Amino acid sequence: MNKSFQIGGTIIGAGQPPYIIAEMSGNHNNDLSRALRIIDAAKDAGVQAVKIQTYTADTITIDHDGDEFLIKEGLWAGRNLYELYEEAHTPWDWHKAMFDHAAKKHITLFSSPFDKTAIDFLEDLNAPAYKIASFELIDLPLIRYAAATGKPIIMSTGLATKDEISEAIEAVRESGNQNLVVLHCVSGYPSDPAEANLKTMQDIAEGFDVLSGLSDHSHGIAVPVAAVALGASVIEKHITLSRADGGVDSAFSLEPQEFSDLVSASRIAHSALGQINYDLKDSEVENQQFRRSLYAVADIAKGAKLTEENIRSIRPGLGLKPKYYEDVMGKIAAQNISRGSPLSWDMLE
Repeated sequence: MNKSFQIGGTIIGAGQPPYIIAEMSGNHNNDLSRALRIIDAAKDAGVQAVKIQTYTADTITIDHDGDEFLIKEGLWAGRNLYELYEEAHTPWDWHKAMFDHAAKKHITLFSSPFDKTAIDFLEDLNAPAYKIASFELIDLPLIRYAAATGKPIIMSTGLATKDEISEAIEAVRESGNQNLVVLHCVSGYPSDPAEANLKTMQDIAEGFDVLSGLSDHSHGIAVPVAAVALGASVIEKHITLSRADGGVDSAFSLEPQEFSDLVSASRIAHSALGQINYDLKDSEVENQQFRRSLYAVADIAKGAKLTEENIRSIRPGLGLKPKYYEDVMGKIAAQNISRGSPLSWDMLE
């Protein structure tokens, strides 16, 4: 797979700053103007992209009262799947306005398609990439159809076994598409940071030879920042204008200032990774003088022996290195050495 590629003119890849995606999902609360304000807020927070979701209740499920269509636990307990998706979906007739608004604001917008008709629709809007959601990772025909567009593919792994992840990656490769990022993900809403197991993200990158990152549903920014410190190429996190406003995903979404904090902290974490380097750093140069070294801690007359009573390893660092302590013990002073003098070889016989 390619180890770097572009989405909307931004390079994603090893060594690059993390590509941060603000997931709008259903936090538009069925208000187009709010959706556009979320795009503005994401831009102001410094993220590279906003992601939406392209489906209707009818393309993702069916209107059915059967027990298996009822959500029994978690954030949406008691709700029917069709009803939930009817509320959460982003109306298709909003999409052009949202893409146009994002272009005007110079921020990338792309989407998660949930069936082939959504991909066809998004192709007409010239979507620059496609995100395969965790729950769709096992829909290999959908993945192949998206990958066949040649657009970059980002996939989340929540709920998936290692074999299922392998099959999804192979579906992209079989389509001849080499531009792929695989996001480690825990599909709990919200998820517990203790379940994050971020080392899995690194294992995905190494085991499948792909770029990897994190799609995170935990509270706060600690988990994604930790992922950046482990080398994440992409971070995805939900955004809302205010959790107090409610909405299907608001409980585990970041508000704009929090998103800004995430961007800043991620940049710092990425910068801190640096490279393997044992050389003296610029900020250390002036502090060399305060390392330990060998000093006379009592006056030593010419011809006297150096002993534990008159020589010690102390700060500052202008004398012989402490590693020579045993070598100088018992040697004879070649000159008078006053207390507080850094020791040097020419002082000794």
